[in-house]
Amino acid sequence: MKKTSTILAGVAAILLLTLLSLGLTAQTQNSNTMSKKILFVVTSHDKKGSTGEPTGFYLGEVTHPWEVLHEAGYDIDFVSPKGGKAPVDGFDLNDPVNKKFWEDPTWRNKVENTMKPSEVDPSKYMAIYYAGGHGAMWDLADNQELAAIASKIYSNNGIVGAVCHGPAGLVNIKVANGKYLVDGKKINAFTNEEETAVKLEKVVPFMLESKLIERGAKFEKSGLWQPHVTVDQRVVTGQNPQSAKGVGEAILKELK
Repeated sequence: MKKTSTILAGVAAILLLTLLSLGLTAQTQNSNTMSKKILFVVTSHDKKGSTGEPTGFYLGEVTHPWEVLHEAGYDIDFVSPKGGKAPVDGFDLNDPVNKKFWEDPTWRNKVENTMKPSEVDPSKYMAIYYAGGHGAMWDLADNQELAAIASKIYSNNGIVGAVCHGPAGLVNIKVANGKYLVDGKKINAFTNEEETAVKLEKVVPFMLESKLIERGAKFEKSGLWQPHVTVDQRVVTGQNPQSAKGVGEAILKELK
């Protein structure tokens, strides 16, 4: 009887250890899933000033970083200043990456049902990425809720990324020491020369390059429409649509 009791006790102990081990593994997997999240910010603004011309977020500036990060196993959520359906610009389905994103019901549903800033828990995200498109110039810079979310992600050792006009969202972000996020950092964005080339220098509410320099950024740039990605102290910025994939790759490298 004693021998049987000892065997049963041993089996019970092994079962208990197995269950505990499975529970810890599940918790670890759940924790890893939670931590592998990135927040994409898109504009809610759909008009270029008083011109009446449509705008929004630039599709390729969402899809090319999305492809890089999604294929690396990261889950992506979308937020916009107003929430709901985000207006889209640069709608080119001849671009196979755009087509793959747009025709996938899961991702199209996400970008057509973006979260409001009030619905975002910054602690869930390892990185925040601001997509460009001219709409960003009108509603990202002064959005205090989004700035606060980005500041919290950055203070949690996260990454802040942006491309083209997306860095408009960075101009008023302040960090723990009270300074602007971009102050003293190498930063890249849509240049004054590019804005002039598209004849919108008198339409946009401010010139993005000039505003970033005013905030203390060490502005870097290449020639018109040349890919250019800058990384400095967990801030990743790109110059134009041609830089979007490179920004995604640089964010991935920083996350690793």
